[in-house]
Amino acid sequence: MNITTIGRGNIGGGLARLWEQAGHDVTTLGREGGDASDADVVLVAVPSGSVSDALGKVTGLEGKTAIDANNAFGGRNEDYESFAHEVKAHTNGPVAKAFNAGFAVLYDQIRKQRVPPSCLFAAEDKARGVAEQLIRDAGLDPVSVGGLENARALEDFVPGVLAKIGRVFYRFAPPGEL
Repeated sequence: MNITTIGRGNIGGGLARLWEQAGHDVTTLGREGGDASDADVVLVAVPSGSVSDALGKVTGLEGKTAIDANNAFGGRNEDYESFAHEVKAHTNGPVAKAFNAGFAVLYDQIRKQRVPPSCLFAAEDKARGVAEQLIRDAGLDPVSVGGLENARALEDFVPGVLAKIGRVFYRFAPPGEL
C-alpha cells in the first residue's frame, strides 16, 4: 500500500517505520504540507488543534481513505463531532479513527509481546478493511468499537482512562477469544 502520514512525530513517524517494516511504501509530510495524490491511505497524526490547518497544506486528499489518530490534548474544533469528522470534512473519503488509544513510545516493543496488544478503532464501512489491515501490519490486534459515530468516545477514552493508567499495552477481546 502507498501510505502518506501527515505528521512525523511519535505517532506518524513511529507508524511509518512499522508500516515500512511490513512492506508498505510510506511518505511522511510535516508542517510544510505536501502532496498525497499517490497515497492509497492517509494517516493524520498532528497536534489536535491544528488538524484543519495541517490538512489545508496537503494537496491530493480528495476522496482518500483516511485514518485519524488525534486526541484532544491541544484543544479541538467543536464545530466537528470528532477529529475523524474534521478529517472527513477535508478528504471527503472514507475515514477511520485508530492509533489514538495507544502509546507511541511503546511502538518498538509491540512485536516483543506474547500476544498482539489491542488497538481500538471506529470506522466507516469503506475504511474498515484498510484500518484493520494497517493495525495488523503495525503488529496490533484490531478491535472495532463500531462506526464513526463512536470516534469521539475513543478520543474521550484516552484522557478519561488511559492517561490515568500510564504507558501500557492493553487487550480487549470477546469471550472465547483469549
